[in-house]
Amino acid sequence: MDAKLLHRVHRDEATVYILFLCVTLKFPRVPARVSEALVLRTYPLKEADLVVSFLTRDQGKLRGVAKRARRPKSAFGSGLERLSHVRMAYFQRENRELVNLDSCELIRSQFGLVADYSASVALDYLAEVSEQLLPSAEPSERFFRLLVAVLDSLRAPGGVWRGVTYFSLWAVRLSGWLPELHVCLSCGSVLDDPEHDEHAFFSRGRDGLICNQCRRALSVGNSWELSKESRDIATEMLRLPVTNLPARDWSQATAADLRRFLVQQIEGHAERRLVTAAVLEASEEAEKQGS
Repeated sequence: MDAKLLHRVHRDEATVYILFLCVTLKFPRVPARVSEALVLRTYPLKEADLVVSFLTRDQGKLRGVAKRARRPKSAFGSGLERLSHVRMAYFQRENRELVNLDSCELIRSQFGLVADYSASVALDYLAEVSEQLLPSAEPSERFFRLLVAVLDSLRAPGGVWRGVTYFSLWAVRLSGWLPELHVCLSCGSVLDDPEHDEHAFFSRGRDGLICNQCRRALSVGNSWELSKESRDIATEMLRLPVTNLPARDWSQATAADLRRFLVQQIEGHAERRLVTAAVLEASEEAEKQGS
């Protein structure tokens, strides 16, 4: 019972008080939207809250406030860990940059990958690249499906380097920044002509590849070669799902030049260096030294 109202009625000379009962029905608080999502990053807010950046399948990248998420008995549990696959419930208001997170149901955790140092750094890399490339509130189901597929592939033997390379290539392509990998950006010559074994080079600040002749003519400073093997790997990756790629003994050295080229493309368009890229490339050696 929410309120009691007394109403006074004059009848003849007597005053009669009539009691009205005003009862308000209380309905359960229902979130405005529930979306399948991947948690990209969290930031502390005040004493117990978190700001959460997350990629939804249907609404794109959003940011929201998870109240009391840092408390020991938080309703969010472990659902807000890096790249957790969750079902996120939230309230979204017009003209508000931050949504209000209500709860999240854990679909799949990435906790099993944390024990592998390279895989753990790979998770940081995937999250950082996604955070930098994705605009806010623009649906990108293909990017969402890319992340889910790559996260699954990281668990397979050799999956870290295969998955990271595949993700980097497709992240650049989905962002619209992937140049032609078989043609010189400067003169237009074909780099994969079987009659002329042409080398391909790239440098920071250039969007595509150039042949050796143009490299000398343009007096390009620091440059790196993108091998034909790595260009062939890129062609396979653009045609096939990550799970259907031909068997290959993947290590950090495999397609390292391709990853360098793709990271430079990302950094050039994002206009900032990726913190995790260099750490990732050094992770295999660091893991060997630590074991």
